[in-house]
Formats: sequence, C-alpha cells, structure tokens
Amino acid sequence: MGPGPSAVHRRVYEALSKRLVGHLDPEFIRIMNETQAMLRHVFRTENRLTFSVSGTGSAGMEACLVNCIEPGDEALVCVQGVFGTRMCDIVERIGGRLHRIDRPWGQVFEPQEIADALKKHPGVRTVAIVNAETSTGAHQPVEEIGKLCRETGRLIIVDAVTSLGGAPLEVDRWGIDVCYSGTQKCLSCPPGLAPVTFGERAIERLRSRKSKPASWYLDFGLIESYWTEGKRAYHHTAPISMNYALYQALALVIEEGLENRQARHRLHGRALADGLEALGFEPFAQEGHRLPMLLSFTVPAGVVDAEVRRLLLEEYGIEIGGGLGPLAGKVWRIGLMGESSRRENVVLFLAALESILFAQGVTKEIGAGLEAAARVYAGPATS
Repeated sequence: MGPGPSAVHRRVYEALSKRLVGHLDPEFIRIMNETQAMLRHVFRTENRLTFSVSGTGSAGMEACLVNCIEPGDEALVCVQGVFGTRMCDIVERIGGRLHRIDRPWGQVFEPQEIADALKKHPGVRTVAIVNAETSTGAHQPVEEIGKLCRETGRLIIVDAVTSLGGAPLEVDRWGIDVCYSGTQKCLSCPPGLAPVTFGERAIERLRSRKSKPASWYLDFGLIESYWTEGKRAYHHTAPISMNYALYQALALVIEEGLENRQARHRLHGRALADGLEALGFEPFAQEGHRLPMLLSFTVPAGVVDAEVRRLLLEEYGIEIGGGLGPLAGKVWRIGLMGESSRRENVVLFLAALESILFAQGVTKEIGAGLEAAARVYAGPATS
C-alpha cells in the first residue's frame, strides 16, 4: 500500500513465467500488436505511435522530453512536487532553455497561470505537467491546459504515471500531444516498462528535428520502426517477459472496464480518506484535487512517522510511503492502486493503524476509522 509498486494479479505473475521467444518472433510480434491496441484503449487515443518503452516510468519521462526538446528549445515546466522538479532537471541536461513555474506542493495549477507564463515567454515550444503527482497526492486537471496548448501552437507533455488505468485520462479528447506512464501503479504490473503515446503533432516535431536526440537508446525515431507494422527493424532486445506481463495486466484492465476500475478506485479511496480523517489525520493535497489511488495525509502531532510505518510493516505486513524532499517526516503516501485497491486492504490498514495508535496512547478508543469507512461502503457502490 505504498506509492508503488502495487499488488500484482496471479495472471500477470503466470505470464512472467512463460517460455521466452525472440523479440522478432511472429508470436511476440502478435503480442506487440495486441498490446498496442490495448494501450490505445487505456490511453483513450487513436495515436499510431503508442507503445511501451523498455524502462521504468522515469525512462518514459526522459524519453518524451529528450525526443521533443532540442538544445536551445524553450520549455515551460509546471512544478508542484518531486516529479515536476525531475522534468526540470532533464530539460536542463539536454540543453533546453527552462522556464519554470511553481505551485506549493500539494496544490494544482489553474489554466490562467499557464496562459500568463506563455505570454511572458512567447518562445516556449513545449509545456510539461504532471497529471498525478505521486509525491503529494494532488490530481492536476489538464483538459483546459491541453486546449490552451493546441490554440497557441505548443506541444503538451503529460506525466500520467500514477493516473493511467485508475483515473479519467482522455489523451485525444483533452488535446494531449505526448503522454507517458509506468506499469507498476494502477496497471498492477511489475516495474520495468513505460507506456507512451505520441500524437501527430508530436510526431511532426520528431520529423522536423535539426539534431538527433541526445539518447540513442530512447530515440523514438529509431524505436518507432521496431513498433511499426511492416517494418519491425531491430533496435534493442525487448524485455520479453515484461511485455508478457503488461499484456495480461492490460487485458485485466479491459475486462474490468475503465469506468468500473475508476469507480473502484474512487470508492476505496473515499473509504480510506474518511477513515483517516475520523482518526484525526488531515488530507495534504488541495481539496477537490485529491487522488483516489494515492492518498496523502499530514502526520499529526504525537505520531512518530518512521516508527508507525515500521510497526505497520513488521507487525502487519503493510507498507506505506513517507514524504519526499521537504515533506519527509510530515506526510504519509498511501497507495490504493490497481490490485491493491480493495476493501480488505482499507479495513486491514485502518484496523492496524488504530491498534498501533491505541497501543502508543495516541488515541483512547478504537473503531472511529473503521466506522467511517463502513459508512462509505454502506452507500451506493459507485459513490
């Protein structure tokens, strides 16, 4: 129940154990084709350049930035947590001209803030923003920002590492040019692949580059040929077993249905949030913009962060995440992603937490958190 990786379905584990074939074997090419189709469904896009990068979500981030931004290009990065900060670092490493705007960690940007920044920096060609900030639990709306970028001729790159498969994400309808994710969050697959999708405007950016991308391994101009039907030009040896696993993970998402899966995340996220608030924990992320699959709560006075997390892990087998950077020791990050988003996990966590807090004398009674969660579960299943 940490911020990743999430629990994995038995079918995904079984897929990892299947016999290896070559990365150009006809059977593996069939799996690639079907995986692309399923990724398009989950991303809600018709983009032909949709595939999985051989690497974790951070490789997806770097791949998208290194392919879209050339040395000297101006880029606007919107920062409200660790992963926006990481984008800034990559832009500078590849020689881009960085323009950075910030919101306090846990808050989200309004479209007007991006519009004002673009007026201030008219040379910006690319806007990068995090849809689901794993370090804070904040859920950043991107639909209006995508529309703004279309209207002003900029590309928008969206980090959906934590949101893909668990929260609404409409790549085509929201005007998102480039989007990347990771397998280990709401897709409930082991870490190791980064689903990405490039729209036609982004592909045109690739075609019109004046210089090669700084990374040979992550050069989409080369990788595209491997993932294109009728070409299948060798680039690198694909991680066969991880692609088997992703295939099954995506199949499970589609079998459940995106809307049903999103409703499940909302239900269990609300139950856990109400339970924690009943115990005196305060949500950290901005009201109205809180992720249901990655909940962030401020650690109350009297609760020793590391000690409680240690007891949860050692006595109950429950892992949750602490705060990152300036939030270290101040915030908990609790994951309810994919297969981990289950009623039994919510109930177990609240019962374990209440027991620990009672034993430490932080609370005088047991049951408030479980009672609050039970009220949520007693309501409509789609609430």
